[in-house]
Amino acid sequence: MRKVFKLEDLDCANCAAKMERSIAKIDGVTSVVVSFMSQKMTIEADETRFDAIMKEVVKTCKKVEPDCRIIL
Repeated sequence: MRKVFKLEDLDCANCAAKMERSIAKIDGVTSVVVSFMSQKMTIEADETRFDAIMKEVVKTCKKVEPDCRIIL
């Protein structure tokens, strides 16, 4: 399953790159692109576990950029 999410308060391109690398390591994530310029995250992950994977994604994003919110 592939979905696009809006991001709020993503501060810099470096943080976006760190988030992208961290999310890519989550089991079940096929691909991820975090765009600082468009403030969007495109994620492709296992459809049967998508909700559980997104919970991990949110936790991971908070570790890298505590102020950033993913609009689910």
